[in-house]
Amino acid sequence: MGSVLFLAGCASHQPEIQVLCQRDGIGNYVIKWEMSPEAEGLMRLYVSDNPAMVQSLVVGYAPIRDGVMTYVTNDNISRKYFRLSFNETYERIVAARSLQMDSIQNFRDMGGYLSDRGLSTRWGKVYRSGDIHRLSERDTLRMNALGIKTIIDLRTEQEVSVSPPGYAGAQTVHIPISMNTSEIMSRIREGRVRKGDGSLFMQDLYLQFIAPDNARAFARALQLFLDEANYPILFHCSMGKDRTGFLAFLLLSALDVPEETILSDYVATNNFTDLSRYASLVQGLDTDAQEAMTMILSAHEAFLDPVFRRIKKEYASIGQYLSEEMQFTDKQKRKLKDILLF
Repeated sequence: MGSVLFLAGCASHQPEIQVLCQRDGIGNYVIKWEMSPEAEGLMRLYVSDNPAMVQSLVVGYAPIRDGVMTYVTNDNISRKYFRLSFNETYERIVAARSLQMDSIQNFRDMGGYLSDRGLSTRWGKVYRSGDIHRLSERDTLRMNALGIKTIIDLRTEQEVSVSPPGYAGAQTVHIPISMNTSEIMSRIREGRVRKGDGSLFMQDLYLQFIAPDNARAFARALQLFLDEANYPILFHCSMGKDRTGFLAFLLLSALDVPEETILSDYVATNNFTDLSRYASLVQGLDTDAQEAMTMILSAHEAFLDPVFRRIKKEYASIGQYLSEEMQFTDKQKRKLKDILLF
């Protein structure tokens, strides 16, 4: 149902600990861990509805060598966070990456990602998702339980008019990012696409994200993460893939999360998006058109590659791009890290 993998231990004398949290088919949490070098002793598992682990309770014990424990629950509304204590010496906090939602695709917590200095992004502070139009009653309750205060809607005015926001429990900040898809969609419908056109179109589309107008819009979105009163924050577009993925790239880059991790977060969209919902878009199309549409609906590292190359060519580094083009200063980066890293 969703997972997270992060490595912990920033000091050389500490063991390397890998932790994975998933939800199984009936909603129970399966927590797995590995420690290197291997160790004897006891793992204590604590659970809380609060990502800061306030009022956490011990819910189980297991030998460290077991490497797995299941937390059984019939609560599919509130979100659980876990603290693993190894021999009462090393501790890690973890949650399932993906959130169970009935009417929202690609809903994920951005906690548990390590910066290049071994600090972790906080759980329960930043979420990303697809469109939140027409929420089910249960999903509304789940959103309430998350306590989200700010929603950043990256869709265009036209998209918002067709699918108005479906959640009234938070302030919504609309920062439209343009996506000109009309030409490629017309070509697909008319059968005028060739194999590979979908990938080339997406690469061109992503390069539009760093054009001046869109860059200024993304810069405004980044500023919202500097106000602690705005948290928890959810940002989304239509599928939670392209505009959402690019804002996630900027945010994680500002936190000095390695490029490899950022790309992993980006392509994880493929694991949390049900493409069958878009089956009507490919019905009646020829093979090349179907391939192009499937490519457009998916996330591939190749889409971001030209953006990385362009930024590094013109600015030398992503950090320099944030400073020069987005006016995101070193002082602001430090503040962002104070808020989101631990």
